[in-house]
Amino acid sequence: MVENSPAPLPERAIYGFVLFLSSQFGLLLYLVWAFIPDSWLNYIGLTYWPQKYWAVALPVYLLVTIVIGYVLLLGMNMLSTCPLNSINTITDNYARSQQQKKHQEEAIPALRDVSISEVNRMFFLEAKELSTNN
Repeated sequence: MVENSPAPLPERAIYGFVLFLSSQFGLLLYLVWAFIPDSWLNYIGLTYWPQKYWAVALPVYLLVTIVIGYVLLLGMNMLSTCPLNSINTITDNYARSQQQKKHQEEAIPALRDVSISEVNRMFFLEAKELSTNN
């Protein structure tokens, strides 16, 4: 079988199936622990279980941890973003050192950053020229 094939290898399929079965078994075990009364569990010989408090507390702790993670990620992204009055929001070192390629007729133009002066010329100067010509 080709190594770079998008199809999963047989070993990975087996690992995935085992992981699926073990996660289903873990969910079933959790639901049994959470919803069946302790007296029934003790009657069938299952005596050592954590307190029922943890059946509710663990998912809540997990959700709070995920929410805090998202808030921290959002905060880190906000801190690493340049302020709006920074020159880095307009251009960067890569845009300044771009090479201009020759324009070829009926060809797709090369991908490049558009400088802020070109953008201003397109949006504001052409609109002024159209309004003054009328």
